[in-house]
Amino acid sequence: MSRAGRPKQMVPLVQGKSLLWHAASRLDGLVPPSQQWICTGESHRDLILEDLNEFDPNRLIGEPCPRDTVNAIALTAAVLMLTDPNAVFAVLTADHLITPQEQFAACIKTGFALVEEDPRRMVTFGIEPTFPATGFGYVELGDSISGHEPACTTVRFVEKPDEATAQTYVDSGRFKWNSGMFVFSARGYLDALERLVPESAAGMRTIAAAWNTPEGGEVLARVYPTLPKVSVDYAIMEPASQDKHIEVCTVPMDVEWLDVGSWTAAGETVDPDSDGNRSFGAATHLGSSNVISISEDPDHLIATIGCEDLVIVHTPRATLVCPKDQVQRVKDLHGIIDETWR
Repeated sequence: MSRAGRPKQMVPLVQGKSLLWHAASRLDGLVPPSQQWICTGESHRDLILEDLNEFDPNRLIGEPCPRDTVNAIALTAAVLMLTDPNAVFAVLTADHLITPQEQFAACIKTGFALVEEDPRRMVTFGIEPTFPATGFGYVELGDSISGHEPACTTVRFVEKPDEATAQTYVDSGRFKWNSGMFVFSARGYLDALERLVPESAAGMRTIAAAWNTPEGGEVLARVYPTLPKVSVDYAIMEPASQDKHIEVCTVPMDVEWLDVGSWTAAGETVDPDSDGNRSFGAATHLGSSNVISISEDPDHLIATIGCEDLVIVHTPRATLVCPKDQVQRVKDLHGIIDETWR
């Protein structure tokens, strides 16, 4: 259902709304609309402004190409620094469904308070693990931070362990899933970037110097694609947690958190029938159980007989059928499909 021109965050899959729309709605009463920014691929600008039709286009920062999260966050920090050298900002991705909103908001406020108290701090948010996931990163909690409970210092980050190791983390009670959400001061983040990813820091200085000039677009388009493509977890958060000059903090976020990164996860957003079948769009199941069926076409019926543990996705351009335990291979499948069908 997602394509190069319409990433999954823009697919109206959950209650007829996109994941981006749900992410923006979580900010109601937390961050004023005048202080909300979006950093995204420039090619998605029109689609996003259509989805969030009240969003100020002047606060949409367009990347000329993807260079992973370390640079998307750095670009945002550099732009914010131009108007507020003391800016503190939250990084909130649009891949998740999070409830209740009130608890989410309380945790984000704690994150802001931590960084406003000490701009060298870097804050991440930890989700209580419900199973030994191998597709998520983990954070190990240290000591409680006085005055900001339940926030803790962060002992270390661990990227996507094997199942046995993940089970030991869950059993220990000291580890949380790394949510991929953060709070930074713009200056603190760029200072850390200077030490840890100097190539990106140099590029950001060049981009920022030209940002408000007639050459700003040309400089961004020329410099940004040359930056090293690396994630913020690997390039910043992991080494920062071992850096004596930086205090990395984790705020445990006691929420229902769903990373909509697969069709099985997407299926959890729909209530099942008595046989465990979950359906988006028209579907009829006879003697089938635990089937996830999705149809983009309101005039197309998906019908199954005696099926178990399947994912079926129908769109005008393609149809996918696979066992639930094979859904992670969609990325592999994408790699061998002819460009015509992508």
